[in-house]
Amino acid sequence: MDISGAVVLVTGASSGIGGATARAASRAGARVVLLARREERIRQLAKELGESVALAVPCDVTDRVQVAAAVEAAIEKFGRIDVLVNNAGQGLQATVDAIDPEDFRAVLELNLVAPLTATQAVLPQMRKQGAGAIVNVGSGIIWSSLPGSGAYSASKAALAKLSAIARAELADDNITVSMMFPSITETEFVRTVRGDVAGALKMEDSSGLAPQSPEAAADTILDLIRSGAEQADLVPEEYGGTLKS
Repeated sequence: MDISGAVVLVTGASSGIGGATARAASRAGARVVLLARREERIRQLAKELGESVALAVPCDVTDRVQVAAAVEAAIEKFGRIDVLVNNAGQGLQATVDAIDPEDFRAVLELNLVAPLTATQAVLPQMRKQGAGAIVNVGSGIIWSSLPGSGAYSASKAALAKLSAIARAELADDNITVSMMFPSITETEFVRTVRGDVAGALKMEDSSGLAPQSPEAAADTILDLIRSGAEQADLVPEEYGGTLKS
């Protein structure tokens, strides 16, 4: 897909990979729709990018009604939606015996159910247009078995399987579904995990991986939009990915 002129909807756009993706898409000539709960941040980003080509929509993506309203707002302003980037997510650090079921449910709602409902919300418009691209942001952690990461890894592994099946189901509609697997990224993510924040920071510090920039993740997401490839990653080969040392 040609990103120039496309309408790109990004969830979790208030910071990190989401914010970087919105900026990268805008530089590439796209019009962007920014979804996040932190209204002030996305309104500032829309102002930065230019309010004629950027729309900020405060939205809790775990609320299906809010997601539907955000999609309607995007179509009202720009007339179409070409790309959905399901980026919003949260971690959960806890050993299996210590996982709080309520925390696990909340993470599943955000990391797995929300991408599904956002996909369902944009599909009618993409089908009407005869084309579309959906990129789901996963995590390279699913290729490891790190103690304390079970709940988070499970949510992202399930998202990867859901994406693969959606890709097969939507191929005849000319809608591509892709997965992007980042590695450790220089964002606020690890400090906002549910459960054991100190344990998450320790695991990250002891991984031996150099944190990557959110801009690198954004560039990889844009490459997936352009190519329609099934997946891409920024994970070193020794950790299960394709990134060469």
